[in-house]
Amino acid sequence: MTAQLINGRKIAHALKAEVTAEVAALADAGIACGLATVLVGDDYGSVAYVRRIGRIAEELGVAYEQVLLPGTTTQDELLATIDRLNRDPAVSGVLVLRPLPPQISEVDVFRALDPQKDIESVHPENAGLLALGTPRFVPSTAASVFHLLDSWLDEVGEDRAAFYHRSLIVVVGRSNNVGKPAISLAYDREAAMMSVDEWASREGRLGWHTRQADVLVVAAGVAGLIRAEHVRPGAVVIDVGINPREDPGTGQVRMVGDVEFDEARGRARAIAPVPGGVGPVTDVWLIRNTVHAATHHARKVS
Repeated sequence: MTAQLINGRKIAHALKAEVTAEVAALADAGIACGLATVLVGDDYGSVAYVRRIGRIAEELGVAYEQVLLPGTTTQDELLATIDRLNRDPAVSGVLVLRPLPPQISEVDVFRALDPQKDIESVHPENAGLLALGTPRFVPSTAASVFHLLDSWLDEVGEDRAAFYHRSLIVVVGRSNNVGKPAISLAYDREAAMMSVDEWASREGRLGWHTRQADVLVVAAGVAGLIRAEHVRPGAVVIDVGINPREDPGTGQVRMVGDVEFDEARGRARAIAPVPGGVGPVTDVWLIRNTVHAATHHARKVS
């Protein structure tokens, strides 16, 4: 078996057309729309991500402010930055990149965000709305996982509801920005679901869980964590990992996922690769959430 590739770039292109129309509608209505990202330190994956965000924001005509802070930034300094962005009328959405350095409390940072600008739904109010199935914003990466799945199901002619109702979705990783939201979105589709984290791997039981999956979503942040023996034949594999891997011969660094692609492709029915899978859709979805935040704000003040 050789898995069908789920082409994230093609799916992102179609989504981009929708968001372009939404941005144009905002401009016609005279509504300001701006995105700000805050990066503390120089995490490789986060640096690559903000570069992509800058390009897509410019392409779609959305104002973009990139805040880069040193890894030595204090909690109070970061909270002051967030307060400034919360009060800036030109900023519709704020994204704080993870991971944060150890001197920063992630929970306190999430609480400091204006819920109306928290486009990744990490503020307790927004996280709660997401868990209840009534999200203000659907976090971009988790949303992109299921947008990829939905689009692939449409492409192969499968009924979405029937597929989810009979499927077990296993999510590897429980981060606040990907793993936990993905669990909520699986519940929304009335699928059976299982959540595992690093302890399953440490205890030697990761494969026991993942081999049960009809859909395997991997967002652990560990390069090559999932190999052939972790994949049930015929499963759909969505790789969310973004990890730097240096070529020992050339010294060049490239991005790889949490799944050993060549191994998994030999067992899966379909697979979203890294790069070219979830990432391109996530970039566009983040802009879409920013547009929706601007729209919500305009309605609130009108």
